[in-house]
Amino acid sequence: MAEMKTLAATVRSGTGKGAARSVRREGRIPAVLYGGGEAPTPLSLDKKSTTQLIFAGHFLTTIFELDIDGKKERAIPRDYQLDVVRDFPIHVDFLRLKPGSRLKVNVPVHFINQETSPGLKRGGALNIVYHSIEMTVPADAIPEAVTADLGGMDFNDSLHISQIPLPEGCRPTNPDKNFTVASLAPPAGGAEEAAPAAEAAPKGKK
Repeated sequence: MAEMKTLAATVRSGTGKGAARSVRREGRIPAVLYGGGEAPTPLSLDKKSTTQLIFAGHFLTTIFELDIDGKKERAIPRDYQLDVVRDFPIHVDFLRLKPGSRLKVNVPVHFINQETSPGLKRGGALNIVYHSIEMTVPADAIPEAVTADLGGMDFNDSLHISQIPLPEGCRPTNPDKNFTVASLAPPAGGAEEAAPAAEAAPKGKK
């Protein structure tokens, strides 16, 4: 399950590009909290702590308890923008999480048991179709990843979504109900060397 973290925020006055630039001049990051049947709330965030959280990874699947001037709001980041030149955050969008709500997220796929795959041990190539899978998930139980077991895969085998255990309440959005997540191809030179030629017939009598 995705972890929850705390992030302090303050309500900012004004909206639009001018107000956002003013927030950045103060050394903070503009943000907005929307959804949940409420009006959007413009926020500002501490630049140092927010930047560290974004570049630490898993930012878009982390649930935050936003401390907004003393009021607590559960939310998940839906997007962030980086400066195109200096590569630091310049805006963050948060979605409110209400009890019982669901949302779409991209859940990473972790592949295990490569070392016991017959096809990989004999030089096969793993073709990963999906490194992450878009799913609808409960807002209070967002999985950090799903696990795909490669242990039994041989040449020309495919691993389908039906073979991957999914957390309770999580459903892929792909309309194909049993789409391929990965496949295993033989080496480029062919599956295996042909078997040795049959033994020569016994020599005749002199």
